[in-house]
Order: sequence, then C-alpha cells, then structure tokens
Amino acid sequence: MGLPEVIVYSKPDCCLCDQVKQQLKKLQEVHGFAWREVNILDDPADFNRFRYEIPVILIDGRKAFKYHLDEKRFVRLLESAGCKRRAET
Repeated sequence: MGLPEVIVYSKPDCCLCDQVKQQLKKLQEVHGFAWREVNILDDPADFNRFRYEIPVILIDGRKAFKYHLDEKRFVRLLESAGCKRRAET
C-alpha cells in the first residue's frame, strides 16, 4: 500500500510544464505524495503520444490533466486514488 503514482510528461523550455511542476512541488509539501517527470524528447513513443498535449499529468496511469493543473481537483483525485489503493489491499 502506497501513495498513488503521479507522472508528469513534459519537455525542456516549456513554460506550461514549468508552471505545473512548480504547482506539484507546492502541493507535494502539503500532501506528501511523490511524483516524477518524464521528458517526452527521450522516447519517440512518448513524443508521439504527448507532443501536442504537454504537460500531461497521470495519476496511477490514468490521464488526469493536460496543459494545466487544477489544484483542488488534483487533490481530490489523489485522495480518491489513495482510497482505491487501500481498498484493493
């Protein structure tokens, strides 16, 4: 049992990506979740999948946001995913 997996697909020199990453850092301080960033330029499949949508935020493998992050909705989804994980164990 752990926290939901949060992944941000982004690329360098993307102002929307930078904004979302700053939001996640701020939210992480309060809510204690872990997240990781994937650079879409490192993998052609990721580039083809997400190039027109970055930043893309996945929670437990499901696309939750693209372009922008709604912080209140993110926290609700994070909590909901955590509840589902606890129920599965």
